[in-house]
Amino acid sequence: MEWTENVIIADGDYVDSVAFNLTVNFERMIGRRIPPADMARWVECIALDGGMRPEGLQRSEALPTTQVVLVHGAGRKRMENFTPGNYADELHGKAFKGNLGEFVFTCINPEGFTTTDDLLADTLQLVLQADGVKRIMVVPSEQGLDGVRRVLRQTTDGDAPKCITVFAMQPIAGGRFSQEILGYSLMAALGVKGSELKPEPCN
Repeated sequence: MEWTENVIIADGDYVDSVAFNLTVNFERMIGRRIPPADMARWVECIALDGGMRPEGLQRSEALPTTQVVLVHGAGRKRMENFTPGNYADELHGKAFKGNLGEFVFTCINPEGFTTTDDLLADTLQLVLQADGVKRIMVVPSEQGLDGVRRVLRQTTDGDAPKCITVFAMQPIAGGRFSQEILGYSLMAALGVKGSELKPEPCN
């Protein structure tokens, strides 16, 4: 596979479960129905949080392409809380163009030979070793975070590291990478505004 300069690698099943939990909590907090998360909106928010910027893109004849690799369990067919969400029919091999260029989706699963967490870590290692990749955004599960940190330590020690951002729901201790909170991009994709979460003033 030819890798692009910018690559997003995410555990689709984990992201889907976080979106579900946020939806349940937000609906209780703000008293309205929350629609499924907009996949295109979420991916662009991840890209922005990972450092990609739209400046100058309108002057470019060819918009940059970002690969989005969604790792998922062999028995999981779709992300239930996203639209579009079907791995094989709606996401794999599909693409969309946004403010940051074109995003192309690849969906892979371990097919019973390994675990989802190990497959994500192995994919990250391949991308780290690939020539031409400059920016990597990684969204592991909570259980897969240790594997990601191990790969990053082994690959970047003694080398000039690529721009790497790891997303999680809580701050991560240590690591030679940038960190971002996953919940912010999911809030945007779910259409939840920060103003809706402000507490009512005391009388």
